[in-house]
Amino acid sequence: MDPKPDDLAPAAPPRPRSRHIYLLPNLLTTANMFAGFYAILAAANGRFEAACIAVIVAGVFDGLDGRVARMTGTTSEFGVQYDSLSDLLSFGMAPALVMYHWALAQLALDGGVWGKVGWAAAFLYVACAALRLARFNVSAGSTDKRWFIGLASPASAGTMISVVWCFTELGWSGDEMRWVALAVTTACALLMVSRIRFFSFKGWPGDRVPFWFMVLVVAVLVALLIDAPKVIFAVAIVYILSGPIGWLWQRRRSAAASA
Repeated sequence: MDPKPDDLAPAAPPRPRSRHIYLLPNLLTTANMFAGFYAILAAANGRFEAACIAVIVAGVFDGLDGRVARMTGTTSEFGVQYDSLSDLLSFGMAPALVMYHWALAQLALDGGVWGKVGWAAAFLYVACAALRLARFNVSAGSTDKRWFIGLASPASAGTMISVVWCFTELGWSGDEMRWVALAVTTACALLMVSRIRFFSFKGWPGDRVPFWFMVLVVAVLVALLIDAPKVIFAVAIVYILSGPIGWLWQRRRSAAASA
């Protein structure tokens, strides 16, 4: 049987990768970056409550940009890379500098060496946030979406600023909390680059979630209206402890099963 003319035609060249830059999701990413930048300026001027709120606003925009891009079909490789750079500013640099200006800089009261430990801890946090984001980018699509491997940088930033905001509201100054700040900063930094799993809330199919989860969300929103600093602090501590507790529980079960 003679081949048809279509069979002899050369294969069509692959379509070139789209170089479009979509406005709406990247505008939200820019708003995320702006909020992080504002948090750094506010902390440098001693306005710690404003700085903490700005980091929270950055987290809201960070959650919106990816969802809007998926809903509108405007995802792009540019958007992914731009989002990572924005996250490094908002959830790496901003919380580290907020914590530094609030308390870590006060470690210098205990001697010049401890002053260096303060800024070294802040840098450790920034470096671990960068490593966490890089690891997330290269492993995206090959991991279980129900879990984050290592503490996600927005959750880590939320923990950092919740400590600053809550204890500021309670009347504790940064110099009084400098050792707590050092411990929190170091713990958040190391948890970001750990292999401990944290629940990602992406395990449910589509947008369908259990009814109890919606009730919990409503309860948290009501509590936020009553006392936002303490509620954010409590939620952050519960979430950050859930990873190590789950890890210890799994090790205990594995040891019991192998015994």
